[in-house]
Amino acid sequence: MKNSLAGAFVFSLTVSLLAMSRAPLAAQIQTEVPAVVPSAKPITVDHIQIHGTALEGNLEGDAVDRDAFVFLPPSYQKEKHRRYPVVYALHGYSIGAEQWTHEIHVPQTIEGAFAQGAREMIVVLPDSKTIHNGSMYSSSVTTGDFENYIAHDVVAYIDAHYRTIPERSSRGLVGHSMGGYGATRIGMKHSDVFGSLYIMSPCCLAPRPPGPPNPELEKTLEAVKTPEDSAKLPFFARAQIASAAAWSPDPKNPPLYLDLPTKNGAPQLDVLAKWAANAPLDFIDQYIGNLRQYRAISIDVGDQDGLRADTTRLHEALDKYGIANGFEVYHGTHTSAVADRFQNHVLPFFSKNLCAAKDCR
Repeated sequence: MKNSLAGAFVFSLTVSLLAMSRAPLAAQIQTEVPAVVPSAKPITVDHIQIHGTALEGNLEGDAVDRDAFVFLPPSYQKEKHRRYPVVYALHGYSIGAEQWTHEIHVPQTIEGAFAQGAREMIVVLPDSKTIHNGSMYSSSVTTGDFENYIAHDVVAYIDAHYRTIPERSSRGLVGHSMGGYGATRIGMKHSDVFGSLYIMSPCCLAPRPPGPPNPELEKTLEAVKTPEDSAKLPFFARAQIASAAAWSPDPKNPPLYLDLPTKNGAPQLDVLAKWAANAPLDFIDQYIGNLRQYRAISIDVGDQDGLRADTTRLHEALDKYGIANGFEVYHGTHTSAVADRFQNHVLPFFSKNLCAAKDCR
């Protein structure tokens, strides 16, 4: 009974991960792209690398110097003394920052938002892809501390190298899918850094109820010994390895330095507890004070998205505590409207809620 339950837990939690991305190329094809706005002015794109002090010494050898894309508004090169609010946008599982630029169709959607009246801001897309395809934006000796890489290393670099307004009230955080999980997790824990929060179709908010056991999956995962083995896995299984690296790291268990929820067919209840402890709906009650500090919070999800139920639960949890939040269930799948949402909902939201003056509170 315990073996079946553990296998079911692993299987069912991965359903959340699987909903994040069926296939990266398909996600791009299925995304509705807004029409080009004829009056849009071009923006500047900087492709840079940001050193991750928080990632140093990670056991799986993930890169410490990581790509990031910085989108500078049309006036940035002309108005040399002007400072700008900043939006940090987090990508999903199985893609990196570069593919995220294609999926949300930037710079076109940023230019379109500005042309339609959104206040100018800097938009930053940091990369958090790992050897197992995703960091979960979590803190782990195995992957490195991606939570603090985003909240501290990336923010500090951007403030030091660009004309930002270096205050929490002028910083926004948004993410989609795994990035939505990251925005939820980082947003709860780092309200001292960010002032407004937009959560798009977040994955992994809660441990799933038991589903059918999957002994073949358990056997496949236990056979992985190297990153090369992981690279050969299908999406479903590889997402399990990434989750274990993020949520159940084990510095005494080479070569992958992680613990799986099952071992030799037996459930590892301590590992299952660690995974559950990383579910935002399970730890949200600890961060209500932080969440109350946000100037604005918005959440959205497609009506055909497998993550709709848990996303609704996040909205309801905020409502229970009287924390104001926008919530929209729009017509679409997990990926079908992400570019449109970014241009026509996300950036206007931050335009309205981020402070554009240094003395703004």
